Amino acid sequence: MEAKQTRLSGSLILRPAGRVDMGNAEAFKELLLRVLAEAKTALVLDLAELEYISSAGLRAIMIASRAAKSGGVALGVAAMQPVVAEIFAISRFDLVFPCFASCREALARLAPDALAGFDAL
Repeated sequence: MEAKQTRLSGSLILRPAGRVDMGNAEAFKELLLRVLAEAKTALVLDLAELEYISSAGLRAIMIASRAAKSGGVALGVAAMQPVVAEIFAISRFDLVFPCFASCREALARLAPDALAGFDAL
């Protein structure tokens, strides 16, 4: 799994790519928590390049979500591939996390101040 990040005002977009499974879920969790510590307003997980996520990966997002809430940071999930969206639906995580069709939509809802920077990309 690789991941890229984009900083927009007090918000961050994290774009993991590949797979998150038992073999790298702990590293994914540590990455989420590290990136989350830098966010002041919101963290958007752009899952457009994520091919698969296991229950261990979902657990990592749940841990990050709890940390985000305690830190006053909004966390949202955007642009899921069909397989990942199905995993979220089956596990009902689509009811736990705010899910959006695109990063732009997520930022518009979670961090409107970052939207102009996103549009300028």
